[in-house]
Amino acid sequence: MSHMKDSIRRIWQYIKPYKLGFFSAIGLTIVCMIVNAIQPFIIGLAMTELGKNVADMLKGTPGAAVNFPYIFNIVLIILGIAAIYQVTLYLSSYIMTNVVQNTMRDLRNEIEQKINRLPVAYFDRNQQGNILSRVTNDVDSISNAMQQSLVQMVNSFMGILFAIVMMLYISIPLALVIMATIPISFIISKAVIKKSQPYFKGQQESLGAMNGHVQESFSGFTEIKLYGKENDKLEEFKEINETLNENGFKAAFISGIMSPLVGFVSNVAYFGIAIGGGYLVIIGTLSLGNLQAFTQYIWQVNQPISQITQLSGVIQSAAAAINRVFEILDEPEEIIDEAERPLPSLIEGNVDFEHVAFGYTKEKTLISDLNVSVKKGQTVAVVGPTGAGKTTLINLLMRFYDVDKGAIKIDGIDTKLMSRQDVRSLFGMVLQDAWVYSGSIAENIRFGKLDATDEEVIQAAKTANVDHFIRTLPDGYNMKLNKETSNVSLGQKQLLTIARAIISDPKILILDEATSSVDTRLESLIQKAMKKVMEGRTSFVIAHRLSTIRDSDLILVMDQGEIIEQGTHEELLEKGAFYANLYNSQFSEEE
Repeated sequence: MSHMKDSIRRIWQYIKPYKLGFFSAIGLTIVCMIVNAIQPFIIGLAMTELGKNVADMLKGTPGAAVNFPYIFNIVLIILGIAAIYQVTLYLSSYIMTNVVQNTMRDLRNEIEQKINRLPVAYFDRNQQGNILSRVTNDVDSISNAMQQSLVQMVNSFMGILFAIVMMLYISIPLALVIMATIPISFIISKAVIKKSQPYFKGQQESLGAMNGHVQESFSGFTEIKLYGKENDKLEEFKEINETLNENGFKAAFISGIMSPLVGFVSNVAYFGIAIGGGYLVIIGTLSLGNLQAFTQYIWQVNQPISQITQLSGVIQSAAAAINRVFEILDEPEEIIDEAERPLPSLIEGNVDFEHVAFGYTKEKTLISDLNVSVKKGQTVAVVGPTGAGKTTLINLLMRFYDVDKGAIKIDGIDTKLMSRQDVRSLFGMVLQDAWVYSGSIAENIRFGKLDATDEEVIQAAKTANVDHFIRTLPDGYNMKLNKETSNVSLGQKQLLTIARAIISDPKILILDEATSSVDTRLESLIQKAMKKVMEGRTSFVIAHRLSTIRDSDLILVMDQGEIIEQGTHEELLEKGAFYANLYNSQFSEEE
């Protein structure tokens, strides 16, 4: 129950800007429920008058007849009440729907802004599919619950309140019997919610895990088929699906018990009222019309309680979803640091690693004491076996992570003294996994410099040797990439990302096996283009094919987070050590 209260408190912060509309809807709902509560009493008056008229007629009282004018007036009042009820119900629903949709819009906007402020480490720790599930499925669960249940919950509570007021007006003893059932129903509901809430949370988490698994399976579909791992992935899916099934069944079953239990309590109360109310009518302390009205009020209490119990599953699911969404919103953000040292007017591109130590966790240090000096305009290749620390080096250089000890300096300035935005503005990157998005070819290239002119886009494409290819496409630079970006090849995507890096005109280039997705002919063209682009720029090249880095000014050989060798290609071969063995073994394999 405490989780439920916390969820309500958290989501209220987003409803608060629209509290005028929210309380207006509540006010209209109160009017609606007051009108609804009065209706049975008015009908009871008609029943009492009609019963009295019939009794007089049976007794043979002179002039006895049905009081049609009175009944007709009652009918008019009932019609007026029905009209007010429907109008206020419509207006309250309309206003509340507007409040809910605006609230969800603000929540989605904040999640989007939050994701842009999260550090890279968060995305390294969490599955993309699970994050996507929180942003889509969980937010939809909250939206659906608020849309479906918020007005109904208010209607239900107000309906119960005003029905009890009218019951107390008609008969205090009978009303006390009904009122006794409410705390009993509350205790039952609280016990059931406490038991079922962990399963609703598990259901949402399992759904997130399933989305993560499906996303990974689809993104690696070709590899799964290639290595015949379909059955393995299917078994993994079955295991996740079974967990989701188990949590979903227990959540639905346990929460479903609430309705019959509460209904049983209500029916027992109804049975007691029937007997007690009948006795009061017989002894003359309660009119027949009031008993009829009282029985209607019993249903006006029971029906809202039943609605609340039926909505319990939706509400608990939303509560679990709120917790998952706010886990993202509560994540520590990447620190937006004010630059103690602004960028100098002229950046040369000297880079120094001075006694750098770093570990992704405090328990395990990956880099203990890294020292290297890179001069402006040099092309530096970083090589080594998997897990040697090559990518970590780039992450530290870009300030995706901060060093634990030591310093990384650009032109003598510690990057920790610069803002992250300033540091990253100095770099251009071409990654092994080419990323393009659904948009035109020109828009994808212009992503590196949003205010670039058409001439600059074309020039960047020419430098990357991709201009000719683009002009052969339908609509040329204006051709739209589809949602899956499958209407261009992997190699062509890589060329576009290279053009994107070129157009940004960076001071320092980072190339992570930039030619891995292209054929030999295109690789040769790219190498020539990159040589031209790297002229006068400091460049870091992470390479697995050592034959592509022979002309580098400096080769850093990394192993277990340390630079164990450095020098030119020829110098390292002459040493006949780690690099030479690595190069010769790969070269012989290529032969």
